Amino acid sequence: MTDALKRLSDEGVAIWLDDLSRKRITSGNLAELIDQQHVVGVTTNPSIFQKAISAGDGYQQQLADLAARKVTVDEAIRMITTADVRDAADVLRPVFDATGGQDGRVSIEVDPRLAHNTGATVAEAKQLAWLVDRPNTLIKIPATKAGLPAITEVIGLGISVNVTLIFSLERYREVMDAYLAGLEKAKAAGLDLSLIRSVASFFVSRVDSEIDKRLDKVGTDEAKSLKGKAALANARLAYQAYEEVFSSDRWAALDKAGANKQRPLWASTGVKDPAYKDTLYVDDLVAPGTVNTMPEATLEATADHGQITGDTVRGTYDEAKADLDAIAQLGISYDDVVQLLEDEGVEKFEASWNDLLKSTEAELKRLAPSEG
Repeated sequence: MTDALKRLSDEGVAIWLDDLSRKRITSGNLAELIDQQHVVGVTTNPSIFQKAISAGDGYQQQLADLAARKVTVDEAIRMITTADVRDAADVLRPVFDATGGQDGRVSIEVDPRLAHNTGATVAEAKQLAWLVDRPNTLIKIPATKAGLPAITEVIGLGISVNVTLIFSLERYREVMDAYLAGLEKAKAAGLDLSLIRSVASFFVSRVDSEIDKRLDKVGTDEAKSLKGKAALANARLAYQAYEEVFSSDRWAALDKAGANKQRPLWASTGVKDPAYKDTLYVDDLVAPGTVNTMPEATLEATADHGQITGDTVRGTYDEAKADLDAIAQLGISYDDVVQLLEDEGVEKFEASWNDLLKSTEAELKRLAPSEG
């Protein structure tokens, strides 16, 4: 075991686990990861919950109780998922207290079926914040066009937000703008800005998966030489945008009022292509003030053989831009790729949510007490 995870933390990268299940909480595994692997946060999404609840460990009694109460399947899922998030938040509370609220956070997503409905997303975010009722929660809102005004509204209410499913640089700038607008609303309402936190989840590996596929179709040596470069280039240019926005005059006024920067969070950092090193999206995205949320396999790989050599983001912007320009010159449309990935991201989470609804409904029916 190297102590690559400690080195990563020392470089200013917060290590969050991209997974949660009741078994992970009750077995003490989550507490162990915090204690031994420098984990300081947890993210969830509909796919993670679908996997955890379908595996069934630790959910039977609650499902039986919910069946006895004849609750709807939507309510059952909300009761189950918020219970897990609340318990995980309690496990992480010492980290939250020790870091002044920066870390020790657990994220829970609004119903993905609401991704294109601003008003319903705001209502759901308020409901989730109320249901979990822990100061160290982040409500996840997707960075769709309808999600942007919802982010402003929810931040303006003083609710901390994890903005998810960001793929494009243009959309990322819109997300930061929505966050600043929300802080301005919160400030006008007299809220304490120091209590509001946010991360912007910029997705990484899926960009390579889609662009590599298109580079293979082009098939030239030049195209092949660009494989595995798009995702890192995209993320590094996102960090450049973050540096610009959070050194602006607009930010300075909010900073003076006690506001916190919205940290970039590298999401989808498990490598999809076995040809690439399994710690690629960790080793090569080290920059201060970032979060890297890792699936457990990536966390273990980094602990075992991660190569943390200091900042691998700042100073790379020209090269990153050149890589994306070279890909564009081969006829691969960046705008087309990022829009496709956003659409697919929403669809995948919605499909997982629907699978979760179906499997939970089947369990509620099976466990329903017979009449009489």
